[in-house]
Amino acid sequence: MLPLVTRRAFLQTASAASTLAFPAVLRSQPAGTPSPNNRLNVAIIGAGGRGGAAVQGMKDENVVAICDVDTDRAGASLKSFSEKYSDEAKLQEGAVRFNDYRKMFDQLGNKIDAVTISTPDHTHFPAAMTAMALGKHVYVEKPLAHTVWEARELAKRAREKKVVTQMGNQGHAGEGCRILKEWVEAGVLGEVREVVSWTNRPFYPPWREPVGSYNKPDHSKFIPVVPKSLNWDAWLSVSADRAYDPAYVPWKWRGWWDFGTGAFGDVACHIMDGAYWALNLGAPTAVEAMSTGATTLACPLASVVTNYFPARGKLPPVKYTWSDGGMIPPLPQELEIGRDLPAEAGTLLFGSKATVLCSFYYDTVRIIPEAKMKEIAPSLPAKTIPRVKGGPFAEWILACKGGPKAGSNFDYSGPFTEAVLLANVAIRSRRRIEWDSAAMQVTNLPEANQFVTKEYRPGWM
Repeated sequence: MLPLVTRRAFLQTASAASTLAFPAVLRSQPAGTPSPNNRLNVAIIGAGGRGGAAVQGMKDENVVAICDVDTDRAGASLKSFSEKYSDEAKLQEGAVRFNDYRKMFDQLGNKIDAVTISTPDHTHFPAAMTAMALGKHVYVEKPLAHTVWEARELAKRAREKKVVTQMGNQGHAGEGCRILKEWVEAGVLGEVREVVSWTNRPFYPPWREPVGSYNKPDHSKFIPVVPKSLNWDAWLSVSADRAYDPAYVPWKWRGWWDFGTGAFGDVACHIMDGAYWALNLGAPTAVEAMSTGATTLACPLASVVTNYFPARGKLPPVKYTWSDGGMIPPLPQELEIGRDLPAEAGTLLFGSKATVLCSFYYDTVRIIPEAKMKEIAPSLPAKTIPRVKGGPFAEWILACKGGPKAGSNFDYSGPFTEAVLLANVAIRSRRRIEWDSAAMQVTNLPEANQFVTKEYRPGWM
């Protein structure tokens, strides 16, 4: 087993990477310099699963590389782009297809302007830090990072390198988030002191399976063999070395602390986004959590988390309660008899003047009851926040080419992700935690700070 390194050593390595590991890259054109046809030269890290959306989102740009640790999972994407570029550019052998992003940057760093990252949670940070160290713009799927500390460092590095960033919580680019923020800022809801969000996640069958639980038909022990298509070492990335087991891949990693962030990391960056943005919530000062099914290795099967956000200027304190595992909150008094809350996910904002019910991605934002929505509709405020055309990928691409700043840039999504991932610190600590955001420390329970960060396997910058 390879040794782990501390977070400080990891950052020192990250800084050194831009001057030692990739000297050829430093002679490249500045990040964001458009290709002659005004298209970005984009590298896609993670093309299977959610990465398929990145492939589609970059279809009008100049995709110079696709990197995925599993060639089978990324097969369709790899096939389409290898065919597209087979007679162009005459790049060196293997330049389009990679299963290790370090080799991709080493060989093609001077041809890349921007990078999309659609990988498991534990690899967001090392891939994004490496890209930004080399001056590349980055788009990272939610959650932005695997730990609170990583989220803070990513936002810091983005400011230092002056690169264009975006987190892939796509609802942030939608109409509903803007409507909600306009209503809050215009005082339509009055004072909001309580917010509730819920989801039926985790619903994957099965959410997780015990490591080593797979048996042969004759009940003899099954020894997993790494698929030929999978670069297992690259999949592990910064995590501690261990034997391959299908209990982790291809998508069951979400249920393991070493790789995923549970239901919170899976969808809270979507479901909490509109309320967090509209209310300018910032960092909570305390978090309490109840859960079931959590272990030292595995994420919970269900949880209830209460975040306490302090007053922000003229805005009052907010108690924000989250529940997952299919636990739906009580029906609000304002909801009509016979009407139910959406089972998949939703958010309620309780204001002194009005209560608002929002859907999963804030596609629907309505005052309840519906009679009150219709009554005050004529007096609702005009649109004041610019709208996004084409969704989050288009917004980021435009920003990379000198357009307006992307809405879920790391200055926003970094602190937001910190607030989201603090829930996991509370879940794993099994006690109420008091949080000092400036110091980035749990103040009442020192042992909880081990969950704010983690150690890293060396070599995966």
